[in-house]
Amino acid sequence: SGSAVAHCPKSNAKLGSGIARIPEMVSAGIKVGLGTDSAASNNVLDMFEEMRMAIFLQRASRSSAPVLTAEDVLYMATLGGARALGLGDAIGSLEPGKRADVIAIKLHEGLLPTYSPTSTLVYCASRSDVVLSMVNGEVLFLDGRFTKVDAERVLGECSLIGERIAENIC
Repeated sequence: SGSAVAHCPKSNAKLGSGIARIPEMVSAGIKVGLGTDSAASNNVLDMFEEMRMAIFLQRASRSSAPVLTAEDVLYMATLGGARALGLGDAIGSLEPGKRADVIAIKLHEGLLPTYSPTSTLVYCASRSDVVLSMVNGEVLFLDGRFTKVDAERVLGECSLIGERIAENIC
């Protein structure tokens, strides 16, 4: 099947849209990527939270732990998402010839001991643990600071725009 789905479990839960039948989609050959949807329907755009929500909802709705694994949701958040977008040859995994899209996580007591790096990422990590973000080999975020944009200026501009929108609505 050439079909692909962006699975946004937190957004679906918030909006009461139900629980996607991910195992059936995968069995039918549908490519499944993991997403956050948007701030309008999710509020916290954190892929680590999406991975947890995806696995917890599937397991709870089927009363079965093996229905979806940490490896499954990490795949959906990386190479599965890239393949769903038709970009699997360029991104989604670290391989020669692909773009270097990488994050690094700072280990701390909340992530230790680590018996399974995949399970630790899925069940314990959050966006606040990210200390490095590279896109196509270019460092965009390092040690809590964006390297290509003035985040304070952008947030200030967004705040002003939000105030103007609120004034026009209210």
